[in-house]
Amino acid sequence: MSHIDIALMAVKTGTLLLGSLITFLSLKAYRRTGTPALRALGIGFGLVTVGALLAGVGHQFTALSLTHSVVIESGLTLVGFAVIVYSLYVE
Repeated sequence: MSHIDIALMAVKTGTLLLGSLITFLSLKAYRRTGTPALRALGIGFGLVTVGALLAGVGHQFTALSLTHSVVIESGLTLVGFAVIVYSLYVE
């Protein structure tokens, strides 16, 4: 395992932890307030976090190349950010 693989795993782990915390707090706030914008925010951050998780797992534990993993992550990040933008416009 190279230094770059270790760095990639560390960054993905940090992304997973912080993304999970943001998702949890957003959905907790949604349950408390019932605000649809907070639900959409939590879903958006959840999608971004799942994208990072799938990319890391796909690259480390399957035959997916790093390029394919990055495409999966980027696609989920794009959808997640679209949901986050939507959350900013929901009333």
